[in-house]
Amino acid sequence: MKVIVIGCGNIGSVAAEDLARNMKSTEVVLADNDEKRAKTVARKIGLANVSWKKLDATSHDETVHALKDFDLALGFLPGKLGYGLVEACIDAGKDLVDVSFMAENPLALDKKAAREDVTVVPDCGLAPGISNVLVGHAVAELDKVKSAHIMVGGLPEKPIPPLGYVITWSPESLIDEYTRTARIVEKGKQTDVEVLSGIEEITFPGLGKLEAFFTDGLRTLIDTIDGEEMWEKTLRHPGHAEKVKALKDLGFFEERQVSLDDVKTSPRKLAVKLLAEKLWRPEIRDLVALKVEVSGIRNGKPLRYVYHLLDRFDKKCGITSMARTTAYPASIVAQMMLKGAVKEKGVTPPEKLGMNEKPFKMFMEGLKQHGIEVSEKKTAG
Repeated sequence: MKVIVIGCGNIGSVAAEDLARNMKSTEVVLADNDEKRAKTVARKIGLANVSWKKLDATSHDETVHALKDFDLALGFLPGKLGYGLVEACIDAGKDLVDVSFMAENPLALDKKAAREDVTVVPDCGLAPGISNVLVGHAVAELDKVKSAHIMVGGLPEKPIPPLGYVITWSPESLIDEYTRTARIVEKGKQTDVEVLSGIEEITFPGLGKLEAFFTDGLRTLIDTIDGEEMWEKTLRHPGHAEKVKALKDLGFFEERQVSLDDVKTSPRKLAVKLLAEKLWRPEIRDLVALKVEVSGIRNGKPLRYVYHLLDRFDKKCGITSMARTTAYPASIVAQMMLKGAVKEKGVTPPEKLGMNEKPFKMFMEGLKQHGIEVSEKKTAG
């Protein structure tokens, strides 16, 4: 079998190595528009079944042509390129596991993918990703869903000035998270709320006080789960949201072009560069905190599922927690697909895997083998 990993940055490179180590008979090819980066990452992995190639994923025709040689693709592209990769995989007739936080709804391509006998698992990272799987598993156990609440964040072990935060993933995707309108569900209907709003203080087991605010993380859950109240909030060290909101209000995340000394650029483009330079602190260890709470009715009685995940920087391998909890889920699902454990065709979001007991157990066992522990607690009420 042959797999192409498209985008070999901080997350894609970890997924590629994990897949190659766990499926030694599978050829893994790293593809990136940055030829030097693809070559460097492949050499760093240093496995016989890993190679590289240059690929411009902005070109639909080039991507479709490249995909013809592979059995499966993994996508780790910026959100603005994610939907195009889904379309390219469907046109090429190839399965895809993707983590891109695309603005478009991948479910719009469900029927087309099914017609082409293609399986696409979108949003297959941390949140959306692990969070969706857990929601799906709880929902499958309930007769009626009342609420689904997700709180999640990648954090430095201690707050680091000026934002109490460090970059562990794409700064472009981070800005997307802080600018995209948050979709939540209230009284069974989708409602748009301002991102960074709804700030509340919580106490997370093992960490202490954090703040939580609305972000657009429900994704496909809005379409696949019939809940009365659903939302996602991002977790940060206290005070972060107000500082980011100030930057947003001042226009630093805007796409509009501005002129400065006869040079035209967008504030957002400058912000991406500065965030990457100032907040990329690899010497600062990170952690990931996730809480998923789903409540509903089973056999006429109220039932609540609460899941907690707390993951930390891998000191031995030097891998960030954000990379672990984003890359490994994608690698695990890719391995499941290569082994024939995912039978559904069309666009199959992670919550659908959680609703099926066998894939759910395989997924959770895969996380456990990577040292990613998820606790589950069921309570009445």
